[in-house]
Amino acid sequence: MPHVERGMVVGLFGGSFNPPHPGHRLVAEIALKRLGLDQLWWMVTPGNPLKSRSILLPLAERIALSRDLARNPRIKITAFEERLKTSFTAHTLAHVVARHPGVRFVWIMGADSLKTFHRWQKWREIAALVPIVVVDRPGATLSFLSSPAARALSFARVDENAARSLGLHRPPAWTFIHGPRSTLSSTEIRQAARPVPMPGLREASGGLRRALKD
Repeated sequence: MPHVERGMVVGLFGGSFNPPHPGHRLVAEIALKRLGLDQLWWMVTPGNPLKSRSILLPLAERIALSRDLARNPRIKITAFEERLKTSFTAHTLAHVVARHPGVRFVWIMGADSLKTFHRWQKWREIAALVPIVVVDRPGATLSFLSSPAARALSFARVDENAARSLGLHRPPAWTFIHGPRSTLSSTEIRQAARPVPMPGLREASGGLRRALKD
Protein backbone atom coordinates (compact mmCIF):
# COMPACT_ATOMS: atom_id res chain seq x y z
CA MET A 1 0.00 0.00 0.00
CA PRO A 2 1.15 3.60 -0.52
CA HIS A 3 2.82 5.31 2.43
CA VAL A 4 0.59 7.59 4.52
CA GLU A 5 0.97 9.59 7.72
CA ARG A 6 -1.39 9.97 10.66
CA GLY A 7 -3.82 12.84 10.17
CA MET A 8 -3.98 12.50 6.39
CA VAL A 9 -7.27 12.32 4.52
CA VAL A 10 -7.04 9.71 1.77
CA GLY A 11 -9.55 8.93 -0.96
CA LEU A 12 -10.02 5.32 -2.04
CA PHE A 13 -11.09 4.98 -5.68
CA GLY A 14 -11.54 1.34 -6.61
CA GLY A 15 -12.61 -0.35 -9.79
CA SER A 16 -11.70 -2.83 -12.47
CA PHE A 17 -10.62 0.02 -14.81
CA ASN A 18 -11.14 -2.22 -17.82
CA PRO A 19 -9.77 -0.05 -19.35
CA PRO A 20 -9.21 3.19 -17.43
CA HIS A 21 -10.24 6.32 -19.32
CA PRO A 22 -10.30 10.12 -18.90
CA GLY A 23 -13.70 9.88 -17.22
CA HIS A 24 -12.07 7.97 -14.37
CA ARG A 25 -9.35 10.59 -14.11
CA LEU A 26 -11.98 13.34 -14.03
CA VAL A 27 -13.71 11.68 -11.06
CA ALA A 28 -10.35 11.37 -9.28
CA GLU A 29 -9.38 14.98 -9.92
CA ILE A 30 -12.79 16.29 -8.78
CA ALA A 31 -12.54 14.27 -5.55
CA LEU A 32 -8.98 15.48 -4.89
CA LYS A 33 -10.00 19.12 -5.30
CA ARG A 34 -13.43 19.17 -3.69
CA LEU A 35 -12.48 17.03 -0.67
CA GLY A 36 -9.01 18.50 -0.16
CA LEU A 37 -7.46 15.03 -0.12
CA ASP A 38 -3.81 14.47 0.76
CA GLN A 39 -3.74 11.38 -1.47
CA LEU A 40 -6.03 9.35 -3.68
CA TRP A 41 -5.43 5.62 -4.01
CA TRP A 42 -6.45 4.45 -7.48
CA MET A 43 -7.10 0.80 -6.61
CA VAL A 44 -7.10 -1.52 -9.61
CA THR A 45 -9.07 -4.57 -8.50
CA PRO A 46 -8.54 -8.17 -9.63
CA GLY A 47 -12.15 -8.18 -10.83
CA ASN A 48 -15.66 -7.02 -10.04
CA PRO A 49 -17.88 -9.79 -8.55
CA LEU A 50 -20.88 -8.21 -10.30
CA LYS A 51 -19.27 -8.29 -13.75
CA SER A 52 -18.05 -11.02 -16.08
CA ARG A 53 -14.31 -11.75 -16.05
CA SER A 54 -14.35 -13.12 -19.60
CA ILE A 55 -13.50 -9.70 -21.08
CA LEU A 56 -11.16 -8.57 -18.29
CA LEU A 57 -7.77 -7.27 -19.41
CA PRO A 58 -4.76 -8.67 -17.50
CA LEU A 59 -4.18 -6.89 -14.18
CA ALA A 60 -0.67 -5.72 -15.21
CA GLU A 61 -2.11 -4.12 -18.34
CA ARG A 62 -4.79 -2.26 -16.39
CA ILE A 63 -2.17 -1.01 -13.91
CA ALA A 64 0.08 0.23 -16.73
CA LEU A 65 -2.82 1.95 -18.49
CA SER A 66 -3.86 3.62 -15.22
CA ARG A 67 -0.33 4.93 -14.63
CA ASP A 68 -0.20 6.32 -18.17
CA LEU A 69 -3.49 8.10 -17.56
CA ALA A 70 -3.33 9.46 -14.00
CA ARG A 71 -0.06 11.46 -13.99
CA ASN A 72 -0.66 13.24 -10.69
CA PRO A 73 1.76 12.84 -7.77
CA ARG A 74 -1.13 12.70 -5.31
CA ILE A 75 -2.76 9.82 -7.21
CA LYS A 76 -1.19 6.51 -6.20
CA ILE A 77 -1.84 3.56 -8.51
CA THR A 78 -2.06 0.35 -6.50
CA ALA A 79 -3.39 -3.19 -6.84
CA PHE A 80 -2.87 -4.50 -3.31
CA GLU A 81 -6.22 -6.31 -3.38
CA GLU A 82 -4.54 -8.98 -5.48
CA ARG A 83 -2.36 -9.87 -2.47
CA LEU A 84 -5.35 -9.76 -0.16
CA LYS A 85 -7.02 -12.31 -2.45
CA THR A 86 -10.35 -10.51 -2.31
CA SER A 87 -12.61 -8.71 -4.76
CA PHE A 88 -15.01 -7.44 -2.12
CA THR A 89 -14.82 -3.80 -1.09
CA ALA A 90 -16.02 -4.50 2.46
CA HIS A 91 -13.07 -6.82 3.10
CA THR A 92 -10.60 -4.37 1.56
CA LEU A 93 -11.82 -1.38 3.55
CA ALA A 94 -11.81 -3.28 6.84
CA HIS A 95 -8.17 -4.25 6.21
CA VAL A 96 -7.09 -0.75 5.16
CA VAL A 97 -8.76 1.01 8.09
CA ALA A 98 -7.39 -1.48 10.64
CA ARG A 99 -3.87 -1.13 9.27
CA HIS A 100 -3.79 2.69 9.31
CA PRO A 101 -5.03 4.10 12.64
CA GLY A 102 -5.13 7.86 12.62
CA VAL A 103 -5.67 8.12 8.86
CA ARG A 104 -9.06 9.25 7.62
CA PHE A 105 -10.27 7.36 4.55
CA VAL A 106 -13.09 8.31 2.18
CA TRP A 107 -14.57 5.92 -0.38
CA ILE A 108 -15.07 7.44 -3.85
CA MET A 109 -17.57 6.18 -6.38
CA GLY A 110 -19.28 7.40 -9.53
CA ALA A 111 -23.02 8.00 -9.43
CA ASP A 112 -23.56 4.98 -11.69
CA SER A 113 -22.13 2.80 -8.90
CA LEU A 114 -24.53 4.35 -6.38
CA LYS A 115 -27.37 2.98 -8.47
CA THR A 116 -26.24 -0.62 -7.77
CA PHE A 117 -24.56 -0.07 -4.41
CA HIS A 118 -27.29 -2.00 -2.60
CA ARG A 119 -26.15 -5.13 -4.48
CA TRP A 120 -22.59 -4.94 -3.13
CA GLN A 121 -21.65 -7.48 -0.48
CA LYS A 122 -22.04 -5.93 3.01
CA TRP A 123 -22.80 -2.51 1.57
CA ARG A 124 -24.24 -1.29 4.87
CA GLU A 125 -20.98 -2.22 6.59
CA ILE A 126 -19.07 -0.23 3.98
CA ALA A 127 -21.23 2.82 4.71
CA ALA A 128 -20.69 2.36 8.45
CA LEU A 129 -16.91 2.08 8.05
CA VAL A 130 -15.91 5.13 5.98
CA PRO A 131 -17.58 8.28 4.60
CA ILE A 132 -18.55 8.05 0.92
CA VAL A 133 -18.42 10.66 -1.82
CA VAL A 134 -20.49 10.09 -4.94
CA VAL A 135 -19.32 12.03 -8.02
CA ASP A 136 -21.96 12.81 -10.62
CA ARG A 137 -21.87 10.88 -13.90
CA PRO A 138 -23.85 11.42 -17.12
CA GLY A 139 -27.30 9.91 -17.02
CA ALA A 140 -30.38 10.36 -14.90
CA THR A 141 -28.98 11.95 -11.74
CA LEU A 142 -32.38 11.81 -10.04
CA SER A 143 -32.55 8.04 -10.59
CA PHE A 144 -29.15 7.64 -8.93
CA LEU A 145 -30.34 9.64 -5.94
CA SER A 146 -33.54 7.62 -5.69
CA SER A 147 -31.70 4.28 -5.69
CA PRO A 148 -32.28 1.87 -2.77
CA ALA A 149 -28.95 2.71 -1.12
CA ALA A 150 -29.42 6.47 -1.47
CA ARG A 151 -32.88 6.23 0.10
CA ALA A 152 -31.66 4.01 2.92
CA LEU A 153 -28.80 6.40 3.71
CA SER A 154 -30.72 9.64 3.18
CA PHE A 155 -30.42 10.45 6.90
CA ALA A 156 -26.61 10.51 6.61
CA ARG A 157 -26.30 12.76 3.55
CA VAL A 158 -23.94 15.73 3.97
CA ASP A 159 -24.59 18.92 2.02
CA GLU A 160 -22.35 19.26 -1.03
CA ASN A 161 -21.14 22.65 0.23
CA ALA A 162 -19.62 20.86 3.24
CA ALA A 163 -17.87 18.21 1.12
CA ARG A 164 -14.41 19.35 2.21
CA SER A 165 -15.18 18.27 5.75
CA LEU A 166 -16.53 14.84 4.77
CA GLY A 167 -13.38 13.03 5.92
CA LEU A 168 -13.95 14.40 9.42
CA HIS A 169 -17.48 13.05 9.69
CA ARG A 170 -18.20 9.90 11.60
CA PRO A 171 -19.73 7.33 9.25
CA PRO A 172 -22.27 6.74 7.97
CA ALA A 173 -21.87 9.99 6.05
CA TRP A 174 -21.99 10.65 2.34
CA THR A 175 -22.28 13.48 -0.13
CA PHE A 176 -23.13 13.85 -3.81
CA ILE A 177 -20.83 16.12 -5.83
CA HIS A 178 -21.87 17.78 -9.08
CA GLY A 179 -19.30 18.98 -11.57
CA PRO A 180 -17.85 18.39 -15.05
CA ARG A 181 -18.96 15.03 -16.43
CA SER A 182 -17.50 12.68 -19.00
CA THR A 183 -19.65 10.48 -21.21
CA LEU A 184 -16.87 7.93 -21.65
CA SER A 185 -17.40 4.38 -20.40
CA SER A 186 -15.08 1.39 -20.27
CA THR A 187 -17.73 -0.78 -21.94
CA GLU A 188 -18.01 1.53 -24.96
CA ILE A 189 -14.22 1.80 -25.27
CA ARG A 190 -13.88 -2.00 -25.27
CA GLN A 191 -16.57 -2.33 -27.91
CA ALA A 192 -15.03 0.36 -30.11
CA ALA A 193 -11.56 -1.20 -29.84
CA ARG A 194 -12.74 -4.74 -30.62
CA PRO A 195 -11.91 -5.82 -34.17
CA VAL A 196 -13.47 -8.83 -35.87
CA PRO A 197 -12.31 -11.46 -35.18
CA MET A 198 -11.42 -10.40 -31.64
CA PRO A 199 -7.65 -10.62 -30.94
CA GLY A 200 -6.06 -11.60 -27.66
CA LEU A 201 -6.66 -9.26 -24.75
CA ARG A 202 -3.00 -8.21 -24.69
CA GLU A 203 -3.14 -6.93 -28.28
CA ALA A 204 -6.39 -5.10 -27.55
CA SER A 205 -4.96 -3.43 -24.47
CA GLY A 206 -1.95 -2.28 -26.49
CA GLY A 207 -4.29 -0.48 -28.85
CA LEU A 208 -6.11 1.11 -25.92
CA ARG A 209 -2.82 2.32 -24.46
CA ARG A 210 -1.95 4.05 -27.76
CA ALA A 211 -5.43 5.57 -27.93
CA LEU A 212 -5.13 7.01 -24.42
CA LYS A 213 -1.75 8.55 -25.23
CA ASP A 214 -3.15 10.14 -28.38
